[in-house]
Amino acid sequence: MTDTSAQPLFRGVITALVTPFRNGEVDYAAFEKLIELQIAAGVHGVVPVGTTGETSTLSMEEHRKVVELCVRKVAGRIKVIAGAGSNNTAETLELAHHAKAVGADAVLVVAPYYNKPSQEGLYQHFKALNDAVQIPVLLYNVPGRTVVDMSNDTIARLAKLPNIVGIKDATGDLERISQQRLLIEGDFSYISGDDPTLLGYMAHGGHGVISVTSNVAPAQVVAMYEAAAQGAFDTARQWQDKLITLHKVLFADSSPSPTKYAMSRLGICTDEVRLPIVACSQGVRPQVDEAMALAGLEVEPA
Repeated sequence: MTDTSAQPLFRGVITALVTPFRNGEVDYAAFEKLIELQIAAGVHGVVPVGTTGETSTLSMEEHRKVVELCVRKVAGRIKVIAGAGSNNTAETLELAHHAKAVGADAVLVVAPYYNKPSQEGLYQHFKALNDAVQIPVLLYNVPGRTVVDMSNDTIARLAKLPNIVGIKDATGDLERISQQRLLIEGDFSYISGDDPTLLGYMAHGGHGVISVTSNVAPAQVVAMYEAAAQGAFDTARQWQDKLITLHKVLFADSSPSPTKYAMSRLGICTDEVRLPIVACSQGVRPQVDEAMALAGLEVEPA
């Protein structure tokens, strides 16, 4: 059973950063601006080049440059957990080696997608990473995207490896954290990857969220997390009521197109995405505007 006195390595609001684009290229200036806005709002960490960062459409050179720039810009003020997932184990190791070399605090590694590995294949994939690169690893379980679900037993088995320090759980299944806490000993980080269920996840013993919504409303997500972390669930529910519509509408079109549209309304970056994602549809845009207003965000004139 979990040692309740242990402290996890990662906790709080950790933003799954978008990768801003302008005219087909990565907009590094907008990316730096985004990082500063996140830090000013009180987030506890950032994830460059994750799913929300459209990593699947970045070149290897762009991927590396975004991670390097993020580490340099953050300059130790908050945690940097670099996306390093691939369905190719050798490429995962290459990305993790680079993240360590440039000073990232950890890597976020998704369960290999498309290949549909067995539970033993999942274990051996992450064990190879654990053995090859001395950097903290957050597992990322998102069966809705990968078509493979890491079982609780596999997660518990991996948690025994020294560099596997936590999980980003994007299953939306709130039973799983309670089951995992019974199986895993020590200071494992339980991080939600599902904004709408963060409140419940915290109540079940979670330590925070890797958030899409905090690209748009970082201070609000931080306020909700802090209330929940302090056990002030009445206050946390009030924030949940303000944010739940935004949480949902940011996935009303292919992510991260609604998020980038929302950020363009805040003057942070353009709404540009890369194929096969297309810009947020005209039908969804008014829904995003309404959700932002409900969350208390002031937008620039259209």
